[in-house]
Amino acid sequence: MTPQSDEDEVWRQIVASFNETAEDSSAEQPWPDRENVTEETGAGTADGTPGDRFPGGPSPHDTGPDDTGAGDEPGEGEDQAPAPAPAGDDDHYVPPPPPPLPPGDALSRLSWLALFGGPAYLLLAALLHWPMDGWIVFAAVSAFIAGFVILVVRMGDGPPADSGWDDGAVV
Repeated sequence: MTPQSDEDEVWRQIVASFNETAEDSSAEQPWPDRENVTEETGAGTADGTPGDRFPGGPSPHDTGPDDTGAGDEPGEGEDQAPAPAPAGDDDHYVPPPPPPLPPGDALSRLSWLALFGGPAYLLLAALLHWPMDGWIVFAAVSAFIAGFVILVVRMGDGPPADSGWDDGAVV
C-alpha cells in the first residue's frame, strides 16, 4: 500500500465519521448543559422582541424580578440577576459638527465642472435626443479630459514644502 492510499483511507474515515455522535456517553462536555444552543434560540417572539439568547439565563430585555416570570417553571428565576436598564438617548456619543469645507479656487471649481459637466451633457443630450454635432461632442470630451488632467496635476505627489529634510524612518 502506498503512502498516498493510506492518507486517502484516513480522509475517508474522517469524512464518514463527521456526523456521528460520540459513543462514549460518560465523557463530559466542557460546558454546562444550559449553554447548549437550540434551533429556536434567538428567533424572537411574535411581538417583535428578541428571543432568549441565553438559555437558562436572563433575557436581555428583562428588567427585574417583577416581569421575569420567576417561579413559572421549576428552576427558572432562582439565580437570575436583573438585566441592566436600557440606556437612554442622553447616553450616546454625538460627534461635533464637521468643520466647513475650505473654499476652492476658480480653477479647481471649473475643473470639477468640466469633469462632470462634459459627460453629463452628453448623457442628457442622448436621452433627450438633442442634436449632437461633431464639435459639441469634441467639446464635451475635451472638457472631461482637461478637467481630469488639471485636477490630477494640482493634486501634488510630494510632501508639503514646509515638512523639512527628514522624510521618515529609514529601515
